[in-house]
Amino acid sequence: MASSLRLNQSYFSLSYSSSTPKPQRNSFAIVRCGPRDNRGPLHRGRILSIEAIQAVQALKRAERVNETQIDEFVSKTLSRLIKQDLLASLKELLRQDRCHLALKVFEVARSEPWYKTDCSLYADIVAALARKGMTEEIDNLIDVDLERDGLGAGEERGLSRLVKALTAAERTESVVRVYGLMKRCGWRSASAAASSTDEYVIKVLTRGLRRLGEQRVADEVEMELMGSVTGGKLDELSA
Repeated sequence: MASSLRLNQSYFSLSYSSSTPKPQRNSFAIVRCGPRDNRGPLHRGRILSIEAIQAVQALKRAERVNETQIDEFVSKTLSRLIKQDLLASLKELLRQDRCHLALKVFEVARSEPWYKTDCSLYADIVAALARKGMTEEIDNLIDVDLERDGLGAGEERGLSRLVKALTAAERTESVVRVYGLMKRCGWRSASAAASSTDEYVIKVLTRGLRRLGEQRVADEVEMELMGSVTGGKLDELSA
């Protein structure tokens, strides 16, 4: 009878285990998302809109076909993007070193009614062009585009970034052109409180010129600009 009881207990144990499912632990697969080539965020942490992503992808597809496809897409589509999406597309192309396409987008941005000179954006473009060795395009950007756009008020920080980018790219003539543009635009301090910012820009400019071997021009900058700033104001400068 003891043997029979043990058999019944074994049968009951097997039946219970087969009919009652065991509780399962919740398991989650860990998925890590990020750039596949260790590049930084797309737009300084800002997620590109669908429109901006589609614009970048379409431009890259058109580039693989021919120049005509790019021009057609630029004229028909890019001008419809809002300011934020157009600038985001431009910066994403610069991030990817697609400089040829970025210059196309920049031309569209410059034609928009909301556009005003942004020396920081010029600095970003110069840095990207320098990485690709596109020195002729750098000089053309300063000699043609920046000359046409001019320098607006409150550009001190962007102007210092631009001078640093041009100096790093060893574009001596372009740095001298920026100085000439400052003179022609009557570049001056917006207020007495901004004089320290102006002085910093002048120091960046003179150091860059000396680094590039333009000692005479650097001395001229100090004489014409630095003396006016330390005196409390900038006089009118002529070309």
